[in-house]
Amino acid sequence: MKFVKMHGNGNDFIVIDDINGIYKEKYGDIAKKLCDRHFGIGADGLIIVTKSTIASIQMIIINADGSYASMCGNGIRCFAKYVYDKEIVKEKNMKIETGDGIKEAFLEISNGKAVNIKIDMGIPSFSPKHIPANSDNEIIEKELQINDRAYTITSLLMGVPHTIIIGKLEDFDVVEGRAIEKFHLFPKGTNVNFCEVVDRENIKVKTWERGAGPTLACGTGSCAAVIACNKLGLVSSKVRVELPGGRLDIEVDPLGVFMKGPAETVFVGEYKLE
Repeated sequence: MKFVKMHGNGNDFIVIDDINGIYKEKYGDIAKKLCDRHFGIGADGLIIVTKSTIASIQMIIINADGSYASMCGNGIRCFAKYVYDKEIVKEKNMKIETGDGIKEAFLEISNGKAVNIKIDMGIPSFSPKHIPANSDNEIIEKELQINDRAYTITSLLMGVPHTIIIGKLEDFDVVEGRAIEKFHLFPKGTNVNFCEVVDRENIKVKTWERGAGPTLACGTGSCAAVIACNKLGLVSSKVRVELPGGRLDIEVDPLGVFMKGPAETVFVGEYKLE
């Protein structure tokens, strides 16, 4: 099986072309094998390129633990670069089918290759029903006690569930996200983003990703953090997010959320499936 290893700000993925659906019943097992950093290739997730009947192309995301993810911000930028560079989709503006609906990608091209990619991430939701969360009210600055530590959380759906905790990053260990991810408030789990507000145009974020653990960047998490901080009046509508693996530019407006950042190809190869 041929593959391409890619990353968006250090959030890394294995991309495979499965236009004909050859591996469709094995995506979970393939992801667990390939994403293993000791016995496989190593990645935060598996991205599958396949056909769409409602958009230019379809992206399927599988987490490193074999679980399905409806959306991934860094992943979709890698996906857009892959299908453009491989001439699977030749338009600089393309519509991509995801588990969170159709997303539009706007590509900057240099020497025939996609470099920076801007994604229309859609409209977030604070509805507990959408997240989903076991709550009758929106989860905004809610106090939680987990493992003898108090947290103030804000939760929303940005393609996938996200929980934001605002404070100094040095006061949190990202592995604290493990317990929050599986807290009973979130029946399907949640991604956890620790966020430090630098000023109204800049924040810092480190993320514990549901199904993957600590990652160097999270696109949907960066969007969710900006949305939460904006709702709380802490930042403006245009914010630069500093992540362990790089930077993203996020813009919030009434029509949705826009994320801009890089995507890079690391290497190509073949993997022998047993």
